Amino acid sequence: KMVSLENPNTDIGFCGRILVGLSLIFLLITLPISIWMCIVIVKEYQRAIIFRLGRLLSGGAKGPGLFFVLPCTDSFINVDMRTVTFNIPPQEVLTRDSVAVCVDALVYYRVQNPTLAVANVSNADAATQLLAQTTLRNVLSNKNLAEILSDCEHIAHFMQVTLDNATDDWGIKVERVEIKDVKLPPQLLRAMASEAEATREARAKVIAAEGEMSASRALKEASLVIAESPSALQLRYLQTLNTIAEEKNSTIILALPLEILPKFVNT
Repeated sequence: KMVSLENPNTDIGFCGRILVGLSLIFLLITLPISIWMCIVIVKEYQRAIIFRLGRLLSGGAKGPGLFFVLPCTDSFINVDMRTVTFNIPPQEVLTRDSVAVCVDALVYYRVQNPTLAVANVSNADAATQLLAQTTLRNVLSNKNLAEILSDCEHIAHFMQVTLDNATDDWGIKVERVEIKDVKLPPQLLRAMASEAEATREARAKVIAAEGEMSASRALKEASLVIAESPSALQLRYLQTLNTIAEEKNSTIILALPLEILPKFVNT
């Protein structure tokens, strides 16, 4: 199909030749006024598709620059070759695990073959944009919520390849697809936040329990060391008093051994 459009049959028949001849005669008679009707200027980012009596001219698209057309028999269509950015409206999709999400995306595309873009589809831009919306819905409906949230880049690349293959016959090149935003229902957001908070609390409790276990082991080892030397217990007692005094407390409680109480009672 692409080869036949790029090398079209330019035979316009006997009547067509007569009409072209009459157009040339009219051009010569009305010179130099008619010359301004024949000059067409195509900008750098445009290409012109010329039809002569309804048939594509050989040679494909013309431009950029200046060229001539015959009045009455020739018509042309300018095709913009620049990259077009299309914002896919938010699409409400039901994922494979039955979660309703709202997703929007960006599609970057351009006309690669202006002849196909004019001859094979009535409106290449509208067709590409509608196909992008349908493809986004079809791709996301086959994914779980976790896959949509974690594999946005892979989903965008898959959409780009799918759209590029589908629009190849239209002369459209899909350059890039980007997932902009994934909106979740408020109830699901609250549930996910509660789940994450519970997970963090459970992890904090585990860390605290591990800390208590380590502290208890350290205290056990310290008690064994102090039990081997009574003077070490006394030094630890004095160090505790020193620490309390540094905090500028007005009241200091001194702990006395129970063994000395009978001496005071007897006296």
